Amino acid sequence: MNGSMFSIDLTVWELLLFAVAGVSAGVINTLAGSGSLITLPLLMFVAGLPASVANATNRVGVLLQAVVGVLGFRKMETTNYHNSGWILVPAVIGSVLGARIAVGLSERSMNYVIGGLMVFMLLVLLFRPERWIRESVGDTSRHRRPFNLAVFFLIGVYGGFLQVGVGIFILAALVLLNGFSLRSGNGIKLLLVTAFTLPALILFLAYGQVHLGYGLLMAGFQAIGASLAVRFAARFQDANRWIYRLLIVIVALSAFKMFLENT
Repeated sequence: MNGSMFSIDLTVWELLLFAVAGVSAGVINTLAGSGSLITLPLLMFVAGLPASVANATNRVGVLLQAVVGVLGFRKMETTNYHNSGWILVPAVIGSVLGARIAVGLSERSMNYVIGGLMVFMLLVLLFRPERWIRESVGDTSRHRRPFNLAVFFLIGVYGGFLQVGVGIFILAALVLLNGFSLRSGNGIKLLLVTAFTLPALILFLAYGQVHLGYGLLMAGFQAIGASLAVRFAARFQDANRWIYRLLIVIVALSAFKMFLENT
């Protein structure tokens, strides 16, 4: 790793933009997903990183904010992590397979895939909204069911394949299949995101594709956002309703952005 991978060249206004974007992405990723739609363009167009380096560097912030979120939800006692290992294993295995599938796929095709999945997710969110805003701690015994294991394996494939927006699909599985509320399921979602990201980041570091200067800078701001999001989710009685609304907005904007880039 050479010295240029640690150097940061930002104006005061660009640094302020990094702070706002990082905190916002930390909040969005902790409560919903797709915060990388904010941080990736910033790393590319403001920091000037190549797409491959920006993609790798972005994992530093994703990992740190996920760890902060997991610890925060654990401290607040809003999430039951019991039996989570049953879905971690197939998800991580799936993520390795997904990463292999992603090799050679064009950016245009990838945008269409993400956009299509986001439209599908928007329809899922709008169908029977009462299932999303209920208050429930969930049933962790369902993690062991073969169908659930298969679902989280496929989510793992998607996580390794694209990662952007994977938190939304994890939440959908936890809410619709396991009976979690959005608030109680967020901790498990972040635990899975940590499991997806750590091996990928290690690989990117080994190949020298991570700019640690910008990565750690963005990660610090994202960690602040994650901490604020945990406090919001734990203390506000209507957190599920607001998280649900945030999900709809993020999913709709994500789908629009992906299809717009291909026009």
